[in-house]
Amino acid sequence: MAESILNGTTLQLIQLGLDGLSLRQQAIAHNIANADTPGYQAQAVTFEEALQRQIKNGAHKLALTTTHPAHLTGQAQPLAPQLVPRPTTTLRPDGNNVDIDLEMSQLAETTIRYQALTQLAARQLAILKAAVTER
Repeated sequence: MAESILNGTTLQLIQLGLDGLSLRQQAIAHNIANADTPGYQAQAVTFEEALQRQIKNGAHKLALTTTHPAHLTGQAQPLAPQLVPRPTTTLRPDGNNVDIDLEMSQLAETTIRYQALTQLAARQLAILKAAVTER
């Protein structure tokens, strides 16, 4: 556990989760705003599967890459959230597939997950602060 705190992997994973959840909140808001737009196809954001694979494959380390030959190694390779069409909803006669009830439940779930990750980040930072300031 101490190794992940010192190398920042835990905070990197939290940041990736927060980025994905933030994009999901934006997609849900966009879906809700277009609930009455004929032909609009609802969007979803996927990132949890890629994040879980990275955690399992890399154990406790994210893949590293460099962006320039003169750079030092150590920059995390981005695990970008994917914006994809929502495949599991049915089309209305106007071609729109936004389900307001589904959007609202996913918004509530996303908000709860975001709050949990921000609390986890605050705890991790408090641990780092305590480690630095201890005498």
